[in-house]
Amino acid sequence: MPNQSYPLLETIDSPTDLRKLQRTQLRELAGELRQFLLNSVARTGGHLSSNLGTVELTVALHYVFNTPDDRLVWDVGHQTYPHKILTGRRKRMPSLRQLGGLSGFPQRAESEFDTFGTAHSSTSISAALGMALASKIKGEERRAIAIIGDGAMTAGMAFEALNNAGVADCDLLVILNDNDMSISPPVGALNRYLAQLLSGQFYAAAKNVGKTVLKGAPPLFELAKRIEEHAKGMVVPATLFEKFGFNYIGPIDGHDLNSLIPMLENIKHLKGPQFLHVVTKKGQGYDLAEADPVAYHGPGKFDPAIGLQKAPVATATTFTQVFGHWLCDMAAADKRLVGITPAMREGSGMVEFERRFPDRYFDVGIAEQHAVTFAAGLAAEGLKPVVAIYSTFLQRAYDQLIHDVAIQNLPVVFALDRAGLVGADGATHAGIYDIPFVRCIPNMSMACPADENECRQLLSTAFAQNHPVAVRYPRGGGAGVATTASLEGLPFGKGEIRKQGSNIAILSFGTMLQPALKAAEDLGATVVNMRWVKPLDVELLASVAASHEFLVTVEEGATMGGAGSAVLEALQAAEVARPVLVLGLSDTFIEHGDPARLLAMQGLDAQGIEASIRKRFAV
Repeated sequence: MPNQSYPLLETIDSPTDLRKLQRTQLRELAGELRQFLLNSVARTGGHLSSNLGTVELTVALHYVFNTPDDRLVWDVGHQTYPHKILTGRRKRMPSLRQLGGLSGFPQRAESEFDTFGTAHSSTSISAALGMALASKIKGEERRAIAIIGDGAMTAGMAFEALNNAGVADCDLLVILNDNDMSISPPVGALNRYLAQLLSGQFYAAAKNVGKTVLKGAPPLFELAKRIEEHAKGMVVPATLFEKFGFNYIGPIDGHDLNSLIPMLENIKHLKGPQFLHVVTKKGQGYDLAEADPVAYHGPGKFDPAIGLQKAPVATATTFTQVFGHWLCDMAAADKRLVGITPAMREGSGMVEFERRFPDRYFDVGIAEQHAVTFAAGLAAEGLKPVVAIYSTFLQRAYDQLIHDVAIQNLPVVFALDRAGLVGADGATHAGIYDIPFVRCIPNMSMACPADENECRQLLSTAFAQNHPVAVRYPRGGGAGVATTASLEGLPFGKGEIRKQGSNIAILSFGTMLQPALKAAEDLGATVVNMRWVKPLDVELLASVAASHEFLVTVEEGATMGGAGSAVLEALQAAEVARPVLVLGLSDTFIEHGDPARLLAMQGLDAQGIEASIRKRFAV
């Protein structure tokens, strides 16, 4: 990949430098920024389509507003690469999403320009409203701006915040970055003029004077109000956001700096809640990403001149693929099965299921709470819902998991993808809390398959139950174990001894089985594949405890309240006294990096497990 020069961009080390440029230079800067972004992500991998779409918007925001004093809150945070580049982190982009390098999301500890961490969606309006009201309480003059994607607007939390913000007496700007539609014909010269007019001081002042005069004559005031709503409705989308109490402006072309900058300068001086609708295009400026924004959403390394190449045939099937195949097979066998995803069709392996069973496939958008209660409603009517959801996103629906599913003991299967560490996405996306938060809920069960074949079998076991069951499995591939074509499950709540040894027994949960087996070789230890965290196989545990002096538990999850805790509780209940070493992820947020290296740093590779056992038991 040839080195390129970026004459303007290389002079920008902060937004202060950006604001020194002439407005006529900004288009050239945006072009350099887009090319730098493309070349940078091509070298490291990361989110691309969404970031190519926010180049001009990012330039305009930092040019008009006095950042970081004015607060920008990006939502979802994977669209912030241009923001990072313009805020002093350009030279660090080669370290993006790598251990010790830049995060792929806004991170308060990384920069003062990252005012709020937004790795999960739909939180920006709430956070920005808090910042706006905090400024008012402290008597500080600053702006709070939430930039939210149209996908993030599907979540209920965004509308809860809008409902609150519309009646809050503060200056808040919400920018809807709408990149799910092309720019329609009304978004032209006339619409741009009208949108700028609606954002201007004259219109705002005239509107307030008109309200004051006409309020003395209620029928005239209502007539004028309806005329205004009707007139604005002719040139903009519906007045939904005005019903929330916002002054709605737009839609405008989010790639037209000559439109964006005057608009933002007008809005900057308006009082009260403002809503700006900006239309952008994912992949803007890179033809291949424009044509297929999904493929270029989060690519690995590639050559921009060639584009993404078809990946070589994988030798090992991923856990996500195992789930996708099982889902289709089980749906063919049982017409009660319905599949639900909160906007993660590709990530959860449901593309083929949607194609084959469109009437039983439901993508509810970025609405995890709704997804779970929706599944509960389906289950209450005799269907068998399977909710395909990342472990980290199930956290967002915890109340629904307890209240709507578990208390009513409804047979919903939760396929928890991305359990454990997730590598480049870091702490916000790591699925390390699911064991503690699921196993403490009555009626809930949880399975932890050790390999691909067990994943398929335990999904079948979970589906056969008449109560809620979660099956957790990691991102990527497993041990390379071939999967059976059968839909037969494994015994419910039962583990197995995988390797017979003596003195020390390693109780493995999930994919920790392979490193546990390697660690056991020189130790002469027994290895038990527990398979289930809840119900725990207490008979097997009692048998192993009776024949071994030391016990070790290993899990890729939080140790506090995790599988090791379950073993300790069971031993205590059985009044069995044995020294137990609990190995798992430490009580800290683990940042982005290569998953294998992160596990080794946590002592969860074979060498680390063996070293911990030798140190604890002096063997």
